Amino acid sequence: MAKKSKSVKSSGVLKSVKDSSKKKVPRKGSPEPRSRQVMFRPGRLKYVRGLVKSESCVFCAALESGKSAKSLLLATHGEAMIVLNKYPYNAGHLLVLPKRHVAKLEQLTVEEAADVFTLQKKALHALSELYSPAGYNMGLNLGAAAGAGIPDHLHWHLIPRWPGDANFFPLIAETKVVIETLEQTYKRLVPYFS
Repeated sequence: MAKKSKSVKSSGVLKSVKDSSKKKVPRKGSPEPRSRQVMFRPGRLKYVRGLVKSESCVFCAALESGKSAKSLLLATHGEAMIVLNKYPYNAGHLLVLPKRHVAKLEQLTVEEAADVFTLQKKALHALSELYSPAGYNMGLNLGAAAGAGIPDHLHWHLIPRWPGDANFFPLIAETKVVIETLEQTYKRLVPYFS
């Protein structure tokens, strides 16, 4: 069968993609759509490759600015805080971290560790209520060699996951399409931490 070309009108970030019209039957329960939209974000390449560096710690700056959608600071509890990931893997991608600028896990006080864990539990509850994910990725990258984009300030990732949300595109193009804006995510989550 002939291939059809689909055009998607937008602000220039979504482009036409080829759609194979072969009658492929998706796996049972598969969320695979018959056609796909592709988002191109070449500006993100500088961040991913580490070419854009901040003079100050973005987490400390968020804490200093206070809770707002602009700072991405969602909540604080004792010696810990939650911020939205500026470059989320999925909607609801949160970072839980100590307020104190510290790079090594063994440098955390017992109080800081307890407050981080308390906020992780609270964040998981909020994400479960709002997004109903099938699972979570939750983890900490210690050091730049382990993948930490900001290695000087410990932070745990909480990423809601659903079947079919991963494909080759983020790996090859270093771009991920997220279903809602950071402002929308912030507005949905903030009542859980008030």
